[in-house]
Amino acid sequence: MIGKFNSFEEINSWQKSRIFNKRIYLITENSNFKKDFDFARQIRRASISISSNIAEGFERNTDKEFVYFLYVAKASAGEVRSQLYLAFDLGYIIKEEFETLLESVTEISKLLSGFIKYLSPKP
Repeated sequence: MIGKFNSFEEINSWQKSRIFNKRIYLITENSNFKKDFDFARQIRRASISISSNIAEGFERNTDKEFVYFLYVAKASAGEVRSQLYLAFDLGYIIKEEFETLLESVTEISKLLSGFIKYLSPKP
């Protein structure tokens, strides 16, 4: 299946997570996040983990290993989702930002689930 793509850059979930990473970086530059350095760093790392694991898994060149890394990427998407709730609850982001970011990371997670299902061996 990996042969369907020439590079990880062609994978839709990677492309969307790249855009999402930038949005997380920009939003964590605001003054509320600036005072909470550890939290800003953690949500950035979790966000970066999504795209990084898609890329790393692709480069492993086996569907089995790729699926493993897609699961790790999906787990990181869940971590970011949870952190977005905290950012909203603490007033670090406004409702509109929260909803937009939550929608984006949820879409990435669904794409990853579909990809995992597609790549997984059929019984």
